This record gives sequence, C-alpha cells and structure tokens, in this order.
Amino acid sequence: MAEFIEPKVYKIAETQLNDDQVEAWLQGLGGEECLAHVTGSDREKLIELSGRRCYKSFKEGLNPNVTKTRKESEGYHNNIKKQRHGSVMEHASMTFAFENVSRVVTHELVRHRAGAAYSQESLRYVRLTDINMYFPKVFSEFGPEKEAEARKLAKAAMEDAEETQKAFMNIFSEEMDADFNAKKKLTSSFRRFAPIGLATGIIATFNFRTLRHILEMRTSRHAEEEIRLVIDQMAEFLIKDDPYSFGDYVAEDTGDGLIEYTTPHVKV
Repeated sequence: MAEFIEPKVYKIAETQLNDDQVEAWLQGLGGEECLAHVTGSDREKLIELSGRRCYKSFKEGLNPNVTKTRKESEGYHNNIKKQRHGSVMEHASMTFAFENVSRVVTHELVRHRAGAAYSQESLRYVRLTDINMYFPKVFSEFGPEKEAEARKLAKAAMEDAEETQKAFMNIFSEEMDADFNAKKKLTSSFRRFAPIGLATGIIATFNFRTLRHILEMRTSRHAEEEIRLVIDQMAEFLIKDDPYSFGDYVAEDTGDGLIEYTTPHVKV
C-alpha cells in the first residue's frame, strides 16, 4: 500500500586495525613507541600512521631530516587537513546502508565515483509491489492548503503507480509463472513505469577523503532536500565516531529543519 516514508541511514561497517600486525610492523621500523600517543578511532589511527610512514616520522631520529614530531593526534589530523594531505585519508572508510531513499537521491549519490563503492537494489530482479515515497517538506513553505493539495496529489500518483504495476502483473501472470528468465525480463520491463521518487535501498562505502567532499557538497543549503536529510544523518555518525577527521565541521541550522556543515579547513 502506498505510503509516505522517511529516509534512514545505518552505519554498518568501518575500517578496523589489526593491532598485532600494526605493532609488529612498527617494531620492524623502530617506531613502535608512537603507539603511546597515536589516539582516536581505528580509522583515524590508520590515517595518522599512514601519514607518519610517508615521512618516517614515528619518532625523532628515524629520518635524519625530521628533528621534531607531533605527540598528539588531534593536532596531527588538523595539520593533515591544513596541508591538504588528503591521500592518507583514503585508507579509512565507512559503509552505510541507506533505506527508504528515492532514486532521486541514489542518482545523485552515485555521481560520487572516486573513493566510493555501491550496491543498489536491482529492480531487474526485485518485483515492485508497494510504491512508497518521501514527501518533500518544501511544500509546507507555501501554506497548509497548498501542502494538503500536494499531499493528496502525490498520494494519488503513488496509488496509480501501484495499480499500474499490478495491471502489468495481471496481463503477464502466466509468463511470470513460467520460468525465471521470463520473470527477469518482465520485471525489468515493469520498472520503466515506476516513478523516480520510488523508495529504494543502497549500500555505499566511502573513504574519508570522499566523505568530507560529500559532507560539504550534499549538506549545502543549495543541495536537494532529501539528499541533505540523508547526508545529515550520515554526518552525525562521522562527527561522533571520528572527531579528529570530522570534528572541525560547524553545524548551522538553515531554517528549514536541515543542517549545513561547513569547515574552516581547506577541502582535502
């Protein structure tokens, strides 16, 4: 049955260190003492250790050119962002499950290709039954009467789309029961008559450099409403769980119930 839904984001995976191997690696380089002051999440430790490996700056003396090393991680990460040493941020990643998002959102999301991986619900195989959608909050800005009219019209469009899918199923019911190849071809054909606002699901993995880019682009007050709502949810995970990497972002309420994230640091 056609319903209005709200997008939801789940953080389902993240980079973790193999502590024993990290220690063995650093012992081989003579830099294991840095573990006493490398702090943060596993993702942030990996970023810092990767950066230190570039200059062999685990401690003074390993690289004759390095006479002083940072002994606290927050400052180290701030310097990475200030110096635009973004490549080391590509080692750390998070994976999110986006559910009840429209194909409007997924079409925009997958435009972030570098440093990202996607697995989306396939409507070539998944048969459509319920046509659920996100109802944009922007309609409320133009008064309750127009919002009510828009909601009524949207509901009718969703129900009509559901009826269309059911009608296709009735026409080709025998073929859909015949074999999987016919079922796949017909399911793929039916999806062409579903609206772009259809609720779907996608799994996405991003490295941290890409995440900072997405955060700034897609929470902008000029970005599309639903994708802002989705990335705002994602930002809550990032800032809470990896503050060295994302804690520099300043959250500003843009007056529409959504948050814009900006940073004083140069983009990395």
